[in-house]
Amino acid sequence: MKISIDNERKLIEEMLTAYGVKSNEASIVAEVITDGDLKGFSTHGLGRFPQYIKSIQAGTIKLEGDYEIEKETAATAMINGNHKFGHYITVKAMDLAVKKASECGVGIVGIHDSNHYGIAGFYADIASVQDMIGIVISNTEPAMAPFGGKKALLGTNPITISIPTDDIHNYICVDMATSITARGKLLESKRKGEPIPEGLALDKDGKPTTDPEAGLEGSILPFGGFKGYALAFMFELLAGPLVSAACGVDVQGTATPDVMCTKGDLLIVINPEHFAGSMQFKFYVDQFVREIREENGVIPGDREIENMNIAMENGVPVDETLYNQLTEMAEAKDLNIESYFEE
Repeated sequence: MKISIDNERKLIEEMLTAYGVKSNEASIVAEVITDGDLKGFSTHGLGRFPQYIKSIQAGTIKLEGDYEIEKETAATAMINGNHKFGHYITVKAMDLAVKKASECGVGIVGIHDSNHYGIAGFYADIASVQDMIGIVISNTEPAMAPFGGKKALLGTNPITISIPTDDIHNYICVDMATSITARGKLLESKRKGEPIPEGLALDKDGKPTTDPEAGLEGSILPFGGFKGYALAFMFELLAGPLVSAACGVDVQGTATPDVMCTKGDLLIVINPEHFAGSMQFKFYVDQFVREIREENGVIPGDREIENMNIAMENGVPVDETLYNQLTEMAEAKDLNIESYFEE
């Protein structure tokens, strides 16, 4: 079973509206989720959508009220998301960071009391399509043990960097967790009843496992050994205490919809015009990309472009368990969503 990108966007908006989400917020959430599936991040696409509906039902995603700017300078801001949709809050925060960078050369916005926001690359791209560099750092509830330990104390703590380019054939973005795989991969494997590859996770006793549930109860391994752990450690602090969010075992709600989310985000936008100059910067970016391609090298972002072409042509696969979850949630609001899907 599969769903086209257009139908996926319409489905998400219809379901969110039925659950009481404001139309402007529902539109943003739909854009971010479909962008995840377009780029091949199925763990943060439609497969993650049931979590958001459960959060609405549990009251951990608030439908009323709005975010607020608690502190602000010419180049910085601190946002209290007031537990609205993370997608909506982060788009607004990145727009603010871009505005500040256009005026000051750099814009830095911290967020606390938000929610899971899908793929970080969507927000970094908001900056790069405006000829600026977008950087997003976040922490998540514990999924990774400290190097040498057994108990999960750190999140998968992703980082994204998106770079502007003048070459329409280039999309330059890295969007990655500091763990060897995203927690969503384990959640997806658990939903599908499939094992995970060896070398990704440990069980609660610190032993290697291919059981996704055991890995979720235990610890996902960092990428690159100590180096990945060290980055996760630093991002835990930058996206936690720096922005008045939690860190370590106090981070909750990124994978458990019935618990208030306490994670944080740090958005950084750099305007090349205030440094080397936008034209000069992009000229050397594209020159470097050409040099890499002449050696048959791969550019961060190439895989996403390939995945986008595939998804636009073939649609997004939907497994039976996910389809049943979506159908049940739709029927609870007297919606019939069968027509959105095809075999």
